[in-house]
This record gives sequence, structure tokens and C-alpha cells, in this order.
Amino acid sequence: MTGHYFYALALPAEVKQYLLNVSEQINGEFPFKKWVHHEDYHITLAFLGHADRIKLIQSVQKIRNQIKDFSSLHLNITNTGIFGSPKAPRILWAGVNHSVNLHSLRTNVYDSCIQAGFQLETRPFKPHITLARKWNNDDSFSAADFQKYSEKLMNDFEFRADEVVLYHTHPEKTPKYEIIESFRLN
Repeated sequence: MTGHYFYALALPAEVKQYLLNVSEQINGEFPFKKWVHHEDYHITLAFLGHADRIKLIQSVQKIRNQIKDFSSLHLNITNTGIFGSPKAPRILWAGVNHSVNLHSLRTNVYDSCIQAGFQLETRPFKPHITLARKWNNDDSFSAADFQKYSEKLMNDFEFRADEVVLYHTHPEKTPKYEIIESFRLN
């Protein structure tokens, strides 16, 4: 199978709408080159990259078995932040509260993918929802100004997440993520 694949925690419609509203307000003040379509909002658990059919099938079987007893997660969107250069960030994101259950779910998904033969990133897990990519202004990004601005917008938005999905990326489409497989949490 061609294209990139990844496992993610799917977000409920009300979270996507909330983040879309936040993104639209931020976009007016802080220009980024590419804003993520709200239907593509998610929390990545394991990025697989290109994948052959056999490994994908094995990962699906292993994950289905590993997470079958997981309960849905109660999370809060608590803040925003950036990855990359403080003057020209490459990623603008919304973060969620620390959750032992989310980290445990991620570990199970990640380990299942390793067992299926995938070579995954080894960076520490920092759960986030990407809102935008690539700072798009000649002026430097001001993290201090951004924090002040975003604090006015962000409320602790509480939600329940109850679905892990395997996505296939279609870069030429909008939205660009197609659900290949879905796993309900209890």
C-alpha cells in the first residue's frame, strides 16, 4: 500500500469545532502558511510512514487485541504552543492535560506497531493537536505576544475521546486523512 499511515486518537466533532474557532481567531493575528483542516485534527499515537499490507494487517490485529479493554479517555485542551524555532515555528499546536491513561494507550499502540515490524520515532511522546504549519511572515514570531493572545482564547475544554483510528494520508486532498480502521474504546 502506498502513502503514509499513522495511528491516532480521534477527536469528537465538538472538539474539532472548538479548535476551528480558536484557529480562525489566531490566524487573524499570527499568519502561518498552512492551517490544518478541522476534520484532520487528531492526536498522533504512532507514525508509520509508508507501510506494506502485511505489516498494516499485523499492526491492526495486535492493536485490536492490546486496547480492547481500554476505557474512553477524559481529556482537557489546556494550552497552545509551538515546535521549531522560536522566531519562525514550524508547528503551532493545542495541548492536552497530562493523562496516564493516554500515555498508556499510546505505549500499547506504539509497542504493537514495533511488534508488527515498524521502525518508529523514538522521541518522547508529547500529545498535541497540530493546528498550523510553517510561520509565514517576514517579522519574527513573538512567543510572548502569542502566549498573551492565546491565553485569552483558550478555556479548559473538557472532552471524552473514545476512538483510535488508523489513518492513510492523501496530501492532495482536503481533508487529507482517510480512516482505514477504527477501534472503539469502552
